Amino acid sequence: QVHLVESGGGLVQPGGSLKLSCAASGVRYRTYYMNWYRQAPNNEREWVASIASDDHSPTYLDAVKGRFTISIESSKNTENMDTVHLQMNNLKPEDTAVYYCKAFVPDEGGGSEYWGQGTQVTVSS
Repeated sequence: QVHLVESGGGLVQPGGSLKLSCAASGVRYRTYYMNWYRQAPNNEREWVASIASDDHSPTYLDAVKGRFTISIESSKNTENMDTVHLQMNNLKPEDTAVYYCKAFVPDEGGGSEYWGQGTQVTVSS
């Protein structure tokens, strides 16, 4: 079973940085695609970035290109767990949102989606 737990959100001033993490258990040794989404108040949930577990190829929303970096870290201490990070630099007030990670794991039935609980990011002076 895949389980996702986000961390790293908080309050930061414009121009600052935060690093979000999504601890993903149950994904090691499987092909999966990890995505970060965000949802601002009164807005629909918006895709931000994704990365493939096999070749670590990233893709980004245009609004965050050059500022956000998504990466995968395999745990040396915990079997069957990877951590997907979202390094966010030069943050802007419009980046304020609840950030969610979502894993898509292909299987014989097509695939399954798993979501984390979300972490709040607030960019304000």
